[in-house]
Amino acid sequence: MEKMTRFPIAPEKVAEHNSRLEKDLQTDYDHLGMVFNRRGIDIEEIKKKAAAFKLAIPSWGTSTGGTRFGVFPGKGEPRNINEKLQDCAAVRQLNPVAGSVSLHIPWDIPEDPDALKKEADELGLSFDAMNSNTFQDQPGQQDSYKFGSLTNTKKSVRELAVAHNIECIEIGKKLGSKALTIWIGDGSNFPGQSHFRKTLDYYMESMNKIYKALPDNWKIYVEHKVYEPAFYSTVISDWGTNYVCVKELGDKAYSLVDLGHHAPNVNIEQIVARLIALGKLGGFHFNDSKYGDDDLDSGSVKPFQLFLIFNELVAAEKENVKGFDPAYMLDQSHNVTDPVESLINSAAEVHRAYVQAQLVDREALAGFQENNDPMMSLSELKKAYNTDVSPILAMARMEMDGAVEPIAALRASGYRSRMVKARG
Repeated sequence: MEKMTRFPIAPEKVAEHNSRLEKDLQTDYDHLGMVFNRRGIDIEEIKKKAAAFKLAIPSWGTSTGGTRFGVFPGKGEPRNINEKLQDCAAVRQLNPVAGSVSLHIPWDIPEDPDALKKEADELGLSFDAMNSNTFQDQPGQQDSYKFGSLTNTKKSVRELAVAHNIECIEIGKKLGSKALTIWIGDGSNFPGQSHFRKTLDYYMESMNKIYKALPDNWKIYVEHKVYEPAFYSTVISDWGTNYVCVKELGDKAYSLVDLGHHAPNVNIEQIVARLIALGKLGGFHFNDSKYGDDDLDSGSVKPFQLFLIFNELVAAEKENVKGFDPAYMLDQSHNVTDPVESLINSAAEVHRAYVQAQLVDREALAGFQENNDPMMSLSELKKAYNTDVSPILAMARMEMDGAVEPIAALRASGYRSRMVKARG
C-alpha cells in the first residue's frame, strides 16, 4: 500500500479475505459495466473517480462518544493519540480513501508533534484540518468559557480563546495540516442574556486576530449551528451569518457545513449550492440525524439527502467552478457500535453518494430543468441514486490494497480482540 510501512492488520489477512470474494466481485463489476454501457457510461472512468476520492477521519471518532446521559465505552478503545492513529490507520488500510486524520485540540494534543507526524507517515496517514475546543474548560484553566469564548464579555476570556486557536495553528504547522476549523458553542439560554449585536462584534474582533495568524497557504473553516449548548440563541447560528463572517474575514476564510447543525427539515443541498455559488464553501462534517444534531453514522437515516448534497458537489466539480475545492471529513458520535466499524461504514456511505452522483446525466438533467419537467428531473436523479455502485467501491478498494468488504475483513482479522489485549 502506498506510503504505509506499518500495518495495523496483517496484509496477508486482507489478501486472504479478498481472494475469497474476488471472483464474485469481478462478475458483479462486469455486469454493472454492461449496464453502464447501455447508458453511455464508462465504468473504468467512474472507478478512477472513486479511487481519487479523499475523506478525513476524526481522531475523536475512534472512541465511544456518549451522550449527555453517559458514556458506555467498548473494550480495547484507544487511550491516547498514538492508539487513535493506529485505529485510523486500520480504517485507512481497509478503505484507502480515508487516508487523513483531523485532530481536536486539546483532546488530542501531541506531546511531540514532530514524532507524531513521523508516526503518521509510517502508518500512511496525513493530517487534515485542526479543530479547536473553546466549548469546554480544561483542567487548570483560569478563565471559564461558561458564558462564551470568542464572544465572551470579558476580554481576558476572549484573549484566552484566541490564544488557543493560534496554538492549534502552530501545532498544525508542525504536523503538515493546512486548515483550522472553528466551532464555538457561544450563545444564550435566556432572552435578554446577550447583546446580539455586541456578541457578533466580539466574534469578528476575535476571529480577525486568529485570521492574521494563519500562514499564507492555510484556510480557516467556520461552522454554524442552530442550537446546543445555547438553546435560546447561537452567535453563528446559520449559513447566512456564517457567510457574512467569512466574507468579511478574507480570502482564506470559508464556511463549513455540518449536516447536523441545521434547523429541522432545512434544505441542506440548497445551502451547499448557495455557498458554492458565493465561492465560500470550505468543506463538510458528515454525519446523519433523525431529530437534531444526533451525530449518527453517515447515510444511516437520510441516504437520499446525502446523495442530493453530492449531486450539487459533483455538478460544481464537473463545471470547474472557480475556487471549488471542498474538504470532506466525518464528524460522528458512536455510542452503541464499535467506533472503527462505524467509521468504516460511514466512509463507505459517503464514498457511495459521491460515486452515485457521478452517474447523473448532467446534459439530460439540464434539459429537463430548462423545460420545467419536474417528473423527469427527479427520475434522472433517482436513476443514479438507485444504482448499486457497490462493485465499483469494492473494486477501487481492492485495487488500492484495501478490502472488498471492510467490516467483514476487520472482524475476520481479530483486530479488536488484539486491541483488547493490548489496551485493556
